[in-house]
Amino acid sequence: MTGLSHLDADGKARMVDVGHKAVTARSATASGRFVTTAEVIALVKADGMPKADVLATARIAGIQGAKKTSELIPLCHPLPLSSVRVDFSFDDAAIIVTATAKTIGQTGVEMEALTAVAIAGLTLHDMVKAVDPAAAMTDVRLDDKTGGKSGHWTRGAVSTGSTTGSAVIEPSSVIEPVEIVETSSAYVIVSSTSSAAGTRDNTTGPLIATWLEEHGYPTTTAVTADAAIGEALSAALAAHPAIIITTGGTGPSPTDRTPEATAAVLDRALPGVAEAIRARGLAKTPTAALSRGLAGLAGGTIIVNLPGSPGGVKDGLAVLDELLDHLVAQVAGAGAHD
Repeated sequence: MTGLSHLDADGKARMVDVGHKAVTARSATASGRFVTTAEVIALVKADGMPKADVLATARIAGIQGAKKTSELIPLCHPLPLSSVRVDFSFDDAAIIVTATAKTIGQTGVEMEALTAVAIAGLTLHDMVKAVDPAAAMTDVRLDDKTGGKSGHWTRGAVSTGSTTGSAVIEPSSVIEPVEIVETSSAYVIVSSTSSAAGTRDNTTGPLIATWLEEHGYPTTTAVTADAAIGEALSAALAAHPAIIITTGGTGPSPTDRTPEATAAVLDRALPGVAEAIRARGLAKTPTAALSRGLAGLAGGTIIVNLPGSPGGVKDGLAVLDELLDHLVAQVAGAGAHD
């Protein structure tokens, strides 16, 4: 694209004609930072604001904003949204707002995702202004989009190498789009805010990476804060690896976002794989039932969520030991039938 799509040859504003475009599944993820005081963050976490239920109100407002995007932004097309998700996470200085919009149609949902983030941020401001009138919504940006002729675009990237490597992804990192390269490699993504900050040892990532290397997959490991798991997944998918295995962030804690980030990129679920991993863990500990991990396919990439404990990882890898080769062959088309 070398010109502005919403201007005609005479420089006049226009709505782009999308009638000739293919109907495809499309999604977009956007994010922003609501910068405020530590006092406000503590109050929101404790639901202690004078206007209660801060995050629930902002979430509903963001969803409503996405649905009304074409009414707010003049040249946007009305879209039949199939899903809008608005999530929140925290760091020391901000509430991070992330929104994912999905549709099946002839044009993308980038503006819907961005509008959801902006409206959720404005609602946060309304809810907290009595305590912090100086709060600011910053860094509203598109992080990832899929579907249509342009395929998959992501802002995120991780450092890669020909053999096992590592990278740390911060929630607010600004990273350039990545050229898509088909590989038969693997990624391990460790979702742990403390490991990303260097205050906790990363024990499960190397365990998974060694297992993948032993199965013949050159592996890169990324360590990410919980709030940046969506960026890490999008960045890894940009390289089209054969396998992505995540570890951590699968429980019921408010900061555990791995299943939500995974669901946003999956094209097809593999529920049997996730249930088999849970069943393996349940044979040893009842707390395995609390894992919300998913498994599925994002294009030609297999994604599996494993827990953050070494025991949970070992149970998951034991299940994958019996499935991986066959699953990879099936995804590649071996034995496929019309």
